Amino acid sequence: MKTITLVKHGKAERAFELRETATPIPSENEVLIRVEAFGLNFADVMARYGLYKEAPPLPSVLGYEVVGCIDKKGSAVTGLQNGQRVVAFTRFGGYADYAIAEAIAVTPIPDTMDIGIAAALATQYCTAFYASEILGNVQEGEHILVQAAAGGVGTALVQLAKRKKCIVYGTASSPQKLEYLRSQGVDYPINYLTHDFYAEIKKIRPAGVDVVFDSVGGKTFRNGRKLLDHGGRILGFGGSESMTGANMFSMIKMAASFGLLHPVPLMMQSKSVMGVNMLRIAESKPAVLQHCLKTVAALVITGELKPHVGGVFPVEKMADAHAFLESRKSIGKVVVKW
Repeated sequence: MKTITLVKHGKAERAFELRETATPIPSENEVLIRVEAFGLNFADVMARYGLYKEAPPLPSVLGYEVVGCIDKKGSAVTGLQNGQRVVAFTRFGGYADYAIAEAIAVTPIPDTMDIGIAAALATQYCTAFYASEILGNVQEGEHILVQAAAGGVGTALVQLAKRKKCIVYGTASSPQKLEYLRSQGVDYPINYLTHDFYAEIKKIRPAGVDVVFDSVGGKTFRNGRKLLDHGGRILGFGGSESMTGANMFSMIKMAASFGLLHPVPLMMQSKSVMGVNMLRIAESKPAVLQHCLKTVAALVITGELKPHVGGVFPVEKMADAHAFLESRKSIGKVVVKW
């Protein structure tokens, strides 16, 4: 089979090689998928720079999700059939024309579903659903802040919040992205490059917000936490701020800028700080991942959720796809197709 293998850390144009390797054989609880397309996530960019400790050592095959058809299935797999079109959470190994996935992390999709929409489900929409519906327990009418709201997870969080008639504040970095947020129903789009989101939200709602979803980290996370009203929750699921400079020093600087946390003030003010890592959920609570994946797939099929596809690249343009995602110009999901 063919793989897009990460062979060195650094810029996208020098980081990957197309390689041939043996096609894996699924174990009893796994399926082998012939891949149509795979999705990119910002964690992939961090892994390319050597800043994502969860990534396997070099040379490695990244990739959290694939769209394709089941080629083979293990002896214990039920409810899935060879030839069936599916989306799967792969826990790395997705940058390949064949990929292995645990059967519990696979769900069928219609043959007509767009590859970009399908690819958005496994990581981005599952992350958003788990953060919003399970951990964050977002309630109807709450005030919600979504950082980097034009991204793939951000888009999903906005759509889930608007389903519950929440008031949504969303940050983005360009007029084009702000217009996109308005089209998604964001009540208060904020350009974080030209405006202080903390000050802007305080002017709109002095009490602050009920829930903050933060994929940026560092000072942004700290100021988001300060915005919480009593009973508020902040959920962190990324650290894109550490990409400034893209080195270990930037990681240390970002970690320090989160600020100090102590449980006593959290208890006194009835506030919560939570973290989300879907890789850990997939490993330790696969039934939860399955619930998230099946639910978001159903909501997309019925039209209640609508992933936005921001770019589809042929595999020959892998470096361009990575660079596009890294540039932060992308909106929604970026996918690479074979």
